[in-house]
Amino acid sequence: MHLKQRKLNYNLTDDETKEYLFYEMNNHLLLDEKPSEYFNSILNTSILKKLPFHMLYNLKNADQSPVHHPEGNAWNHTMLVIDYAAKEKIKSKNEKIFMWAALLHDIGKPDTTKIRKGKITSYDHDKVGAVLAMEFLREFVTDEQFINKVASLVRWHMQILHVVKELPFADIKTMKEETDYKEVALLGYCDRLGRTNVNKEKEKQNIDTFLKKCRVF
Repeated sequence: MHLKQRKLNYNLTDDETKEYLFYEMNNHLLLDEKPSEYFNSILNTSILKKLPFHMLYNLKNADQSPVHHPEGNAWNHTMLVIDYAAKEKIKSKNEKIFMWAALLHDIGKPDTTKIRKGKITSYDHDKVGAVLAMEFLREFVTDEQFINKVASLVRWHMQILHVVKELPFADIKTMKEETDYKEVALLGYCDRLGRTNVNKEKEKQNIDTFLKKCRVF
């Protein structure tokens, strides 16, 4: 509220404007039923194109496979994810960590998206995204525990796919050492539902399979 009052009383410096925008983002993530409405309303503002918010803006330029993401670019996908996350956040152990992880989960895609053999790929966007999430949050937050927990969820959000399909990238041991696999499952569920034409029952089964494998590991 303090930052909001200052905005009404006098013109803010660039740094204060950035702090205010972060404050607003945080409020809408935690309080809105559909946070995407706010984020879409600010998508084309000039400040979103400046550091560090450009990391979010660039999501609109990250194309995705039309087979797996018929909703379009990574921004469209992220908006669907945060709306699902807003419905599910009550199940999380920490709603603030969970919602910021939902917003930043694919922040690594703009830097990793390439066309390989005619297909759109974004290999290692989870690893790159974890680093970028820390860079983004450190512009505004001094709580390193919070930053690391958000980044860890970003880092491991692809494990559901890797574990369920028994891919070489599956690493339950390290994941469980670095984060809460149940939180990964909840974020992953929202990630999978954040697409158009999704098979909800199939995705629920995948989450159940992931949880079972994690419990017995």
